[in-house]
Amino acid sequence: MSNTDVSERGDPLHVASVAKAFRVLEAFGQTITDLSLMEIADLTGLDKSATQRFTHTLWQLGYLEKDERTRRFRLGKPVLDLSFYYLRSNALIELATPALVDLRNSCGERANLSLYDDTTTIYVIRQQTKREYFDGSLIGRRIPVFCTSGGRAILAQLPAHEVSSILSRSDLRAKTAKTITDPETIMRKVEEAGEQGYGLAVEEMVLGEITIGAAVIDANGRPIAAVHIAASTGDWGVEAFRERFAPLVIETAQSLSRSQRLITHRMR
Repeated sequence: MSNTDVSERGDPLHVASVAKAFRVLEAFGQTITDLSLMEIADLTGLDKSATQRFTHTLWQLGYLEKDERTRRFRLGKPVLDLSFYYLRSNALIELATPALVDLRNSCGERANLSLYDDTTTIYVIRQQTKREYFDGSLIGRRIPVFCTSGGRAILAQLPAHEVSSILSRSDLRAKTAKTITDPETIMRKVEEAGEQGYGLAVEEMVLGEITIGAAVIDANGRPIAAVHIAASTGDWGVEAFRERFAPLVIETAQSLSRSQRLITHRMR
């Protein structure tokens, strides 16, 4: 759920117009094409007049671009500036960047870091191999925790009641024909990840892809991120993949956890 979905009622500091502006920007996450004014209104639930005012203001600021021929809107380049500011200021991402390069070089497969955010994780580092699909190369992509290796490794570090709450609020629709959506089976996978120190997912997000992930833990003992290794099921059987890459992904996650805790203690 987006932060802009939070109820306005009872919060004197909540600025409704700011929340509505972000609803306009977030509408573009529901499509891969440009949007007309009416399409933005439909996606945001705003009336035509409000939609016109917000899109015009965001266009003036550069956060939206407009095709003068079709009058349709797309996200503007300053949105990328915000991503850059976030990535540049995040200490974990700075620490993890050389570690993920080393991991990719050691394993010869794609190495990723994703940040934990409630029912999802968000890719922030993606060290590529030669064989990639487009979505697999982009940072900023959200993926659910319930059906991903890193997500299950993160869930394994949380109390059972928190895991139950997360699953109850998750959209448990299948991503592929092999996605596990039964809550009890997911809980068993989470328990397995806790016992082994890593999660494993086979073709649950992308057909033909196998992934293994381990959680990064902060100074408070809470999971904040996950390290993943992804490869092709055409190259690796499950057990061979597990045996080869589990030690590497665990070692990298544990190293980042220690570094993160050390930095936190120094700042206190």
